[in-house]
Amino acid sequence: MIAFDKKNNLLMQNKYQYSLQDVEEPNLYREIFDYEHIPKISFNMRHVPMSVPDEIWMTDTTFRDGQQSVSPFTPMQILHLFKLMSRLGGPNGLIRQSEFFLYTKNDQEALHLCQDAGLKFPEITTWIRANEQDFELVKQAGVQETGILVSCSDYHIFKKMHLTRGQAMEKYLGIVKKALERGIRPRCHFEDITRADFYGFVLPFAEQLMNLSRESGIPIKIRACDTMGYGVSFPGAALPRSVPGIVYGLNHYAMVPSAQLEWHGHNDFYKVVSNASTAWLYGCSSVNCTLLGIGERTGNCPMEAMAVEYQALRGDDGGMDMTAVTEIADYMEREIGIEISPRQPLVGRHFNVTRAGIHADGMLKDEEIYNVFDTAKILNRPAVVAVDSRGGTASIAHWLNSYFRLTGDNMVEKTDPLIVSMRQQVDAMYAEGRNTVMGDEELEIMVRRYDVDRYEHLLFHKSK
Repeated sequence: MIAFDKKNNLLMQNKYQYSLQDVEEPNLYREIFDYEHIPKISFNMRHVPMSVPDEIWMTDTTFRDGQQSVSPFTPMQILHLFKLMSRLGGPNGLIRQSEFFLYTKNDQEALHLCQDAGLKFPEITTWIRANEQDFELVKQAGVQETGILVSCSDYHIFKKMHLTRGQAMEKYLGIVKKALERGIRPRCHFEDITRADFYGFVLPFAEQLMNLSRESGIPIKIRACDTMGYGVSFPGAALPRSVPGIVYGLNHYAMVPSAQLEWHGHNDFYKVVSNASTAWLYGCSSVNCTLLGIGERTGNCPMEAMAVEYQALRGDDGGMDMTAVTEIADYMEREIGIEISPRQPLVGRHFNVTRAGIHADGMLKDEEIYNVFDTAKILNRPAVVAVDSRGGTASIAHWLNSYFRLTGDNMVEKTDPLIVSMRQQVDAMYAEGRNTVMGDEELEIMVRRYDVDRYEHLLFHKSK
């Protein structure tokens, strides 16, 4: 049978109905995941079309998945980060939801503090285990949506839960029905989807969920969880690892609306950002993230990275306040004690710091040559040149102009006698064995010693 599809404006074949394959032995895809070697990436050269949703956004799991990898946050720390997150996402709710645990008094206090903040976005949601007793916690918390763990690979179904696929599906559907009876929106976490039998379990289960969604009138969401980071974005890659294949299949065959489809990735193979962007491109409205990418093992998709990806794909900031990224990073490192790699993009101390002399010279002539974008304007982080044994006069001149906020005709050239004198002093220190970067205070003292009157004049510019 064929029917006219208004979305594509073409005659399309009716969707194929997939049935559960209730196998006796688990399908562990041993030709891909033999455990003794690096997992293989196979191709079948099947290409699916891009289908970017009308709306795309981010959701947060910092206070659930992210918190599993660090010392527990205090309720007040969570509240502070929640407010910064709301500012980052902006009034249009580009950070649409934030996910909370419910099991401890600390979790519950944090949730209620954030509810009392009265912010429109992000909406507070929860996460529970797949058992009926946990729904009481959800109702007591006064939230409208909860995540439910529905592991979908045979690794979990057979090896962890000791069930058959049929038994697992029956259990999961029963829990989802209980949520619907209580008027709670279920968000089903398809754990380990990149090792799951897509046609034999994932699609049949997703189709059953969409049937329940239509019958109840309550939107059931599906979170496709790349739990081990196995997903790949390559065109023509085969399932179960193909991100385009998973998203397209859920959207096209199981008819999961884009707004009810979410991607949750991990970074075990350095692919978490590209996979999340790919999910957007192929029909997933929502990508699940954490602040700074914290999370189990190698972490989740960094929220700040997807905020940048959003703007790159959409061409505008959507109302986001990107300066909140710098404040979030500073707070998490200074107040919570989370160690941020100096070279971590967007938030690391050395993210927009250059050391090479030739780069410093380019920065001195035009910052745009070696800075990825206007980091001072967008992130409230001016580009910096480190002063050490390799930067030369260009690095010192750039430091002075940046530190004292000199612009236009007031900027100092690298041939200025002050810069030459400072370069000689710096070179002498490194010749004597110094191996650390020069600090702002040390360099400022050099300026003052060279010419007090000029130093005071520079301070006047800095204070403007």
